[in-house]
Amino acid sequence: MPDVRGREARFSDIDEDSLEVRGPKEHAAGLKAVQVSVDRGLRQAGISRTLRSMSRVNQPGGVDCPGCAWPESTTGDRKRLEFCENGVKALAEEATQRIVTPEWWARHPISELEQKTEYWLGQSGRITHPMVIREGEGHYTPISWAEAFELIGEHVRATTPERCVFYTSGRTANETAFMYQLLARSLGTNNLPDCSNMCHESSGTALTPTIGIGKGTVSLEDLEAAELIFVVGQNPGTNHPRMLSSLAECRRNGGRVIAVNPLPEAGLLKFKDPQTLKGLAGGGERITDEYLQIKVGGDQALFQALGHLLLAKEKANPGTVLDREFIASSTSGFKEYEDARATMDWEVIEEATGLTRAQIEHAAELLAQSRATIFCWALGITQQPHSVDTIKEIVNLLLLQGNFGKPGAGACPVRGHSNVQGDRTFGIWEKPKDEFLTRLDAEFGITSPREHGYDSTRAMYAMAEGEVDVFVSLGGNLAMANSDTALMEKGLKKTGLTVHISTKPNRSHVVHGGTSLILPTLGRSDKDDKHPGGAQFLSVENSMSVISRTQGRLEPISDHLLAEPVLIARMAQAIFGTEHLVDWRAMAEEYDVIRDHASRVIPGTENFNQRVRDKHGFVLPNPPRDHRAFATGDGRAAFTVRDLEYLKPPEGHLVLQTMRSHDQYNTTFYGLDDRYRGISGGRRVILIHADDLAEAGFADRDLVDVVSVFRGEERTAERFRLVAYPTVRGCVAAYYPEANALVHRDLVARESNTPGFKAVFVRFAPHKSPERV
Repeated sequence: MPDVRGREARFSDIDEDSLEVRGPKEHAAGLKAVQVSVDRGLRQAGISRTLRSMSRVNQPGGVDCPGCAWPESTTGDRKRLEFCENGVKALAEEATQRIVTPEWWARHPISELEQKTEYWLGQSGRITHPMVIREGEGHYTPISWAEAFELIGEHVRATTPERCVFYTSGRTANETAFMYQLLARSLGTNNLPDCSNMCHESSGTALTPTIGIGKGTVSLEDLEAAELIFVVGQNPGTNHPRMLSSLAECRRNGGRVIAVNPLPEAGLLKFKDPQTLKGLAGGGERITDEYLQIKVGGDQALFQALGHLLLAKEKANPGTVLDREFIASSTSGFKEYEDARATMDWEVIEEATGLTRAQIEHAAELLAQSRATIFCWALGITQQPHSVDTIKEIVNLLLLQGNFGKPGAGACPVRGHSNVQGDRTFGIWEKPKDEFLTRLDAEFGITSPREHGYDSTRAMYAMAEGEVDVFVSLGGNLAMANSDTALMEKGLKKTGLTVHISTKPNRSHVVHGGTSLILPTLGRSDKDDKHPGGAQFLSVENSMSVISRTQGRLEPISDHLLAEPVLIARMAQAIFGTEHLVDWRAMAEEYDVIRDHASRVIPGTENFNQRVRDKHGFVLPNPPRDHRAFATGDGRAAFTVRDLEYLKPPEGHLVLQTMRSHDQYNTTFYGLDDRYRGISGGRRVILIHADDLAEAGFADRDLVDVVSVFRGEERTAERFRLVAYPTVRGCVAAYYPEANALVHRDLVARESNTPGFKAVFVRFAPHKSPERV
């Protein structure tokens, strides 16, 4: 049997002159989603691998979808097809038969790869062998696993712990994350940045001091039982398509949904459930009762206005709106909040939100009538300079009506990448709590560092300043994921050794350190059976704190891949030697050993090995949800008061937000069809309101350079097409990561340090060759 199974891919790179614009859709999913799913699966993985991977996805004992972190039911039977179009795309990319062999690397020097797009790199396929490139070399060449690990050990031992950085992607399983953070802390550093730093860090930063936990407080069943759901700064039709089923079920049960978003997203308008005859052939179900097309960054103003209106309604009819008993028994700071919201400058509110007073008053009336409300939010909220304050305003609204610890109510930050929440639970954090470190030290006999480490933004600063000698990336693609692309790439190139534990080529491999290793690993759907005790399984945590097992069944594309826990163990052995306090080999051979260790370190995971083998796994404790208890300093949930803040671009500028396409997940491009927005073929586009387009002196489809300004400093991204689109006035949108170059490194959310991908002030200049499509 050959040691590599697959074929090299043949396809074209992006041609931005092939851009097609058809206008936005008014519904999501339906028959088209089924057709696209089948096509992508067969094109990448073939019939056999597609059927084998999809038949068990998100099923008990099967593989957890490597796409989003939306949960499955833990109380009833699951659908036979418990996945969405983008889940199929994610698995097809992983199960692909396209391969990147040593011969592929030999044909493509770095000088050529630097000119390729992220789409071209990712579509090339799965990496089959460990590869290395050294100082002065122009190609990656093969390296044995033993040599690769020794090279890592040499570089780490030659420097100091604070000059090593260990980055993590959300695709990493719980057991791997636990081993990875243990390696870093055994070495003596908390430099553990992860993708949470760039997405939901603001959520945890706001929730922890106000309700005592940095996670959401609802279950899947709560979504269906809610009387009112706010969906804010989120596009579920593309990023969490299975959420649409829950929203539709909520409305069938008599609940209402209010969408708050600058763009008219198809998934927030109508949903054609592809698992029903009506969804395949009918007109679809309405998803939202009200659609508030708000200005980017105006959400805090909206929430303050809603709080003011709720208080006014309670004053007019005491006992009808607020949960006075809950406020008195379980909260602090209400009087200060009440005083702060006693008056409202409606002219400022309308300017900040772009909404009318009548629209806001109607939303407040629906909120006042509801006795069980959920607020869902995502990156449209978290990637603002004032995002932490905005999320605290959400908490204020939930507290006013006692929307914690009761069915159909609570806070729901909708996490993106599968297991990004689990990584944090299992220790991936640059600012660990001392209680966690104390338990970790007791379990393994090590002494963990207490000094906080680098998050993703601070890691970029340190790398660019030449203060990092070793950078290890467990999944992910930091070159494309982080802000300030030029600085990030400069930082990677200045690092002595970069190590990428990857499945496919990406930009971070190309803008590499002095020496760079690419270590190919198993994907989540791959069989992991090269262990003394036979096949192993891993676990993940979804957006609603449910931990469940995941186990792949596909034959790996190459015999030269290692499972991530094995990779981490062998790396640790190369760094520390075989006589280290930690028995790395035991954990690599039998994953139950990892779970036993974790169960004694992480509260809520007691009896881990027994409970994770339950059909649906187990739910981690959540005091606000479970007992209306709040692990804050005084044991009460906290009302907070913040000054109103919104985005005020300079004269002649608009506010740009970055976004994903429907054919994309994070930095992975599945294709070039943003179907719901009607954009295909190209990605360097700016969606702009027709009136703003005319006011700026440009025409639809003009080719421009985009200039951003931050604190007087300008940066330019060239060759973008202006596309007239029904976004809100004053706000434009562009795809991530193409627009990341416009985001200044210091444009971050206060407190959380999350990059301000949704708060960029831009203007446009004609490109030198203003050709037309």
